[in-house]
Amino acid sequence: MDDVTRTNTGKVLYPATGFTKGEVLDYWERISPVLLPHVRGRPASFKRFPDGVDAEGFFQKNAPRGTPDWVHTVELPSPGSTKGRQTVRYVVVEDARTLMWAANLAVLEIHVPQWRVGPRGGVHDPDLMVFDLDPGAPATVVECCRVALMIRDELAAEGLSAWPKVSGSKGLHVYVPLKPVKGTRATAYARGLAERLVEREPELVVAGMNRSLRGGKVFVDWNQNNPARTTVAPYSLRARREPTVAAPVSWEEVEGCGAPEDLRFLPEDVLARLEKAGDLLEPIAKGDCQTPLPD
Repeated sequence: MDDVTRTNTGKVLYPATGFTKGEVLDYWERISPVLLPHVRGRPASFKRFPDGVDAEGFFQKNAPRGTPDWVHTVELPSPGSTKGRQTVRYVVVEDARTLMWAANLAVLEIHVPQWRVGPRGGVHDPDLMVFDLDPGAPATVVECCRVALMIRDELAAEGLSAWPKVSGSKGLHVYVPLKPVKGTRATAYARGLAERLVEREPELVVAGMNRSLRGGKVFVDWNQNNPARTTVAPYSLRARREPTVAAPVSWEEVEGCGAPEDLRFLPEDVLARLEKAGDLLEPIAKGDCQTPLPD
């Protein structure tokens, strides 16, 4: 992407490891062929860290001032906006040029909803359901893997397939590709499954929003399916101490996870995994594995 300006490439954005803005830009460029199919058509929320991860970053939903004309944007209603806006002009990351433009703004994380917009800006029904598994200390991603396997088996019993991805932070995400469905239906289904798991494993799983209940358990966040919510995109960097990645994993890796380090991936790890196995979420990106949500 030689036509996209790159500035301050020597600036360190991850002080603990010395990972620079130039290395961030290099990662986004190299990962773009597999990342882009997962974010195309999905209005993006950016998490920017212009002064690095040790400084305070900020979420940006509205396209920043000076956004080039060639960047695809879409104006959507924003009910309940904390900034009093009636609408938000979202960036839709459709190509590598846009991705590199965002990276040059020190975008470290890209978050997208479970739904897409059409070519004229119409909002489509969600085509993904997601279970966001968040461990409460001292639980870790190891416990999340146990819960993910239970979710996989529950879904399989109803004819649904699931794909796992580490969040790049503490937890795990389980994606379920669906024939487009109302967000309220997906949310209700996910909540029902989460509550069944609580009944089955009350010492391991929690589905309530009260944070005080989560210690040592895995919170199954079913509300990620609310159309107003977003989830970190596959292959996105995370603004952690180190430049970890929200990386797809195999069910075999989930089954064999014995320590958090087993499912912790840095950019070079993810690029090497792609060389070896390709995009583990490719069926979702292609859209050829969608299943109707059971009644």
